[in-house]
Amino acid sequence: MVTPSESVSAPSAITLAVDCMGGDHGPRVTLAACEAFLERHAEASLLLVGAPAALAGFSHPRARVVPASEVVGMDDPVEVALRKKKDSSMRVAIQQVKDGAAQAAVSAGNTGALMAIARYLLKTLDGIDRPAIAPQLPNRKGGATTVLDLGANVDCDAEDLLQFAVLGSALVSALTGNESPTVGLLNVGEEAIKGSETIKKASQLLRKAANSGDLNFYGNVEGNDIFKGTTDIVVCDGFVGNVTLKATEGVASMIVDFLRVEYSSGIWSKLAAIVSYPVLKALKRRLDHRRYNGAALLGLRGLVFKSHGSADEVAFGHALDRAYDAARNNLLDRVRARIAHAAPLLARQEQATPVDTAALHV
Repeated sequence: MVTPSESVSAPSAITLAVDCMGGDHGPRVTLAACEAFLERHAEASLLLVGAPAALAGFSHPRARVVPASEVVGMDDPVEVALRKKKDSSMRVAIQQVKDGAAQAAVSAGNTGALMAIARYLLKTLDGIDRPAIAPQLPNRKGGATTVLDLGANVDCDAEDLLQFAVLGSALVSALTGNESPTVGLLNVGEEAIKGSETIKKASQLLRKAANSGDLNFYGNVEGNDIFKGTTDIVVCDGFVGNVTLKATEGVASMIVDFLRVEYSSGIWSKLAAIVSYPVLKALKRRLDHRRYNGAALLGLRGLVFKSHGSADEVAFGHALDRAYDAARNNLLDRVRARIAHAAPLLARQEQATPVDTAALHV
């Protein structure tokens, strides 16, 4: 099994470029999260990208403003964000990564625009055809399962899924220190005979990669295995992944709301609430999707992290932390090392399919 950590060293200081104008709430949330982030990480620095007037009230010795005169709206078409808004806070933040001024960029803006701009400015790594969005979902083991792709690529072939597995393995090893994370292929059943032709071919490629020491392939998994924590990583196409993400967020919110209503009235309900409060509090924390905010855009020649558009201060802070951890643990070098090791398997016989920039909001 390839062990990228043996060939990379951690940078001494990390600078993040933050799109302060993106998302549903803009500077009201991003600046508060940035202030808390700087308090948590004494050696980190931030580049606050956005309209100077909107960021004028923020002052910190390890932060400076990088001006940008435009904002990519959550409903802006990809072509508008890419071709017409060339001085947007999103684009300027990613440009900082390209220029080497920052090790990673973070934005809560339009997902399709973020992927398109990042791919245009940073380009994809050799051996990777399609960047993937890789968030983490909570599992019952108390940890999280990394799932990719979660919306960047609606239609994927078997080779794409193999690339996602390689990218996901690098991400998990960088964030957790586990150099041999398990990989599951999302399917309608665990049996090898089930699934579409694409899934069957992907399974063959993943097994071949496991035999060559490039991956730790567990086999086919089903949707409930994501939340069981059966594997560290689950690979799927972006359509299925995005539906899974939205369904997860909806169910978690429904359970928390249900428990709050059930224990909010009546003497017996109040007594039950007192007894069950520690369990209820732990469950609410476990289901709180804010703790898992911050999805990596993997496969690019630079680190970009996507925050949920509706993120509050806590959630956006987690996205900043995730980007910081990825940069501090040399995620990009780990990805390159795994790709280099798996290069013979990743090579395509046919021409690669262009990236799908459908603006699925994560």
